[in-house]
Amino acid sequence: MIDWQDLHYFSVLARTGSLSAAARTLGVDHATVGRRVASLEQALALRLIDRLPRRSPLTAEGKAIAELADDMTQLTHAIERRARGLSLSAVTTVRISAPLAVAARLIAPHVVEFHREHPDITLALAGATQNAALDRSEADLAVRMAEPAEKDLLIRRIGAMRFGLYATREQAALPRQALAFIAYDATLDHVAQQVWLRSILAGRPVIFQASDLFGQQEAARAGLGAAVLPCFMGDNDALLVKLPVKEPPPVRDLWLTAYPDIGRSPVMRMVMTFLADIIGRECPIRIA
Repeated sequence: MIDWQDLHYFSVLARTGSLSAAARTLGVDHATVGRRVASLEQALALRLIDRLPRRSPLTAEGKAIAELADDMTQLTHAIERRARGLSLSAVTTVRISAPLAVAARLIAPHVVEFHREHPDITLALAGATQNAALDRSEADLAVRMAEPAEKDLLIRRIGAMRFGLYATREQAALPRQALAFIAYDATLDHVAQQVWLRSILAGRPVIFQASDLFGQQEAARAGLGAAVLPCFMGDNDALLVKLPVKEPPPVRDLWLTAYPDIGRSPVMRMVMTFLADIIGRECPIRIA
């Protein structure tokens, strides 16, 4: 008989590629993962992995079993989502994933409004640098800055994030060619606002890089230079002013998404309406 827990450990190993990576994902030591995989190999009378010093590639037999194990993992997550959707009541916790700035500056300040109307519902908000994996139940609802590509998701466009170039009044008074800039680091050169910033530098320097918008905003507030910020951050900052630009900054859509099993719950619908309303208010899709 196959031990289902052994199969689960093997499935994680197949996805992560090494015993140590699987151990980190599962929250155990790598020896435990090794024992579980060895137990599965014994039960199946197959060698599933090649045990190399730094990685554990799958054998041909291991790849075949991993495909079936992945199907079972997806089915397990679907059962968990269905059960969560069926069990949600008026007293519950709803887990929301959103980009860091959206979570901190758009959603968190308005949670008090939701709490007054629904005191029995707890919102658990996670500011994320990467998309939460809804298929692995990392969140119930997610706000994303790109249209989700996953199949079978409920998807709704709820806002449009506009950007501007912001600096202190002292920096804004400088001659245009004397202006210096604040940007993301090179790992984020692909994002739309960074591409736009690079297009308007015209030989002027980027003198500070930060991996998040909060660091960029603080550097701009200190008078270091100009930063590209969402308008909901820059327009509400009394220390910053929006600088005139020839080329219009990019606009990035905001999407709300969930699995249907979760989204059908009355509680989830209330939270989704709340998120759509507050984000739509601050980041309207169309400006009147």
